Amino acid sequence: MEREVPMKSIAAALRRERGAAGLSLTEVARRAGIAKSTLSQLESGQGNPSIETLWALSTALNVPFSQLIDPPRPRVQVIRSDEGVAVASAQADYQAVLLAAAPPGARRDIYRIDAEPGKARASDPHMPGVTEHVLLATGRALVGIADEPVELRPGDYISYPGDLPHVFEALEPSTRAVLVSEHT
Repeated sequence: MEREVPMKSIAAALRRERGAAGLSLTEVARRAGIAKSTLSQLESGQGNPSIETLWALSTALNVPFSQLIDPPRPRVQVIRSDEGVAVASAQADYQAVLLAAAPPGARRDIYRIDAEPGKARASDPHMPGVTEHVLLATGRALVGIADEPVELRPGDYISYPGDLPHVFEALEPSTRAVLVSEHT
């Protein structure tokens, strides 16, 4: 599946963040080391910025990279291994796909999960405001809200409210995942 940079969202984010910083097009372009005309095009939703350009702009605006490319997220989100917005490098065969951005003031704990088929790991709700993020590395698993788990394959990602009953059930031997527990 071809993944496109969400130019409409990026354009709105650039305008929003530049306005919040109280900076002119000229000043942001100067700080980022890009042409003013390039920034103007990006803010109008034209062009296809490289990862380097977006990083330079996020640095110039003093905001996290993810704040420029992360659209609003639904309560439960699944990103399959061939989905998501990829931002390519202009310098190498390299691309980055943002899976999740941390809200301001959040704490994130990262775990490696090793699971085998059999009994599912059922979790009671955590503290209010907890969100869990799972990226499946190997095997297959049912993951998510207890009454609506989603089958994941290697490379698939899901996020869901950790303050609801949730489950992780390995469907194949040697299932491995990365779990991030986000506390706001």
